[in-house]
Amino acid sequence: MTALAIDIGGTKFAAALVGPDGTMTRRLETPVGPDPSATLAALVREVAGVRDPADPDGPAGPAADLIGVGIGSAGPLDAVAGTVSPVNIPSWRGFPLVEAVSALLPGVPVALAGDGQCMALGEWWRGGHGSRSRALLGIVVSTGVGGGLVLDGVPYLGPTGNAGHIGHICVDRDGEPCPCGAFGCLEVVASGPGMVRWALASGWSPAGPAPDARALARDAERGVPVARTAFQRAADALAVGILTTGALFDIDDVVIGGGVSGAGETLLAPLRQAVAKQAGLGFLRRMTVAGTSLGRDAGLYGAAALVLPAGTRTPPADRTPPGR
Repeated sequence: MTALAIDIGGTKFAAALVGPDGTMTRRLETPVGPDPSATLAALVREVAGVRDPADPDGPAGPAADLIGVGIGSAGPLDAVAGTVSPVNIPSWRGFPLVEAVSALLPGVPVALAGDGQCMALGEWWRGGHGSRSRALLGIVVSTGVGGGLVLDGVPYLGPTGNAGHIGHICVDRDGEPCPCGAFGCLEVVASGPGMVRWALASGWSPAGPAPDARALARDAERGVPVARTAFQRAADALAVGILTTGALFDIDDVVIGGGVSGAGETLLAPLRQAVAKQAGLGFLRRMTVAGTSLGRDAGLYGAAALVLPAGTRTPPADRTPPGR
């Protein structure tokens, strides 16, 4: 029994085969490229082992034990219609993602959820949170900011599949316009591109050729004031989103993933401090905030969990969540 897991991000796609014991095989990751639909098709064919119509000598079809396809995608999305409109993939607006994957794998069930929801579910299943956390919030801080909720072991998707989309909570009513059409969204402040944009406008001069979030994190670690301030602004904004969500859902654990989370304590230390400073109610102060223990694989594990029956999924035997 194997699931094909697909992770649709703003700048990269990833896919892997995942078994109910968490074994991951044939994992591939690729840039979105100029034609996202072609990139998706090539990735699915490669990982699932299906024949490309243009290559009659290629593999004949998916593995016989393929139980289904789970997809975690950047949003917004419409899980009922099976369509996605990732903010950072302009050519996909109302793109029929489920239909496109189903056409590549006829007869194989396909399930769709947000990338943040899959990241949260992956952490709950394989990151060691399932044994104690009744309510988990996962946040993906990357090209955008996504989020997802796992309540009593079940991902809460909402009627359209967009529940937990924390990146579009307003954290500054007078802030910059967001590509979503609103102003002052968390994503504008705390995403990698948002942090870099603010830092450059504030006088940051990166040492290397690429003014990206990695370079910003390196300068923040070195103590460059404007870089440190960029991370502090992101932490303060994330704290608003976390506490707002915590007040609504009585959260136990918050897990931060995505590319920007690779900055580690450069982001997490000011974030924990901001949450502690702003949390007034006792049930908010008990929340823990930690970085992902699964890295870039969290979303793939969660996507697989969408189609692997809960009774077959085996939790890790000895994984302890960070900070526990």
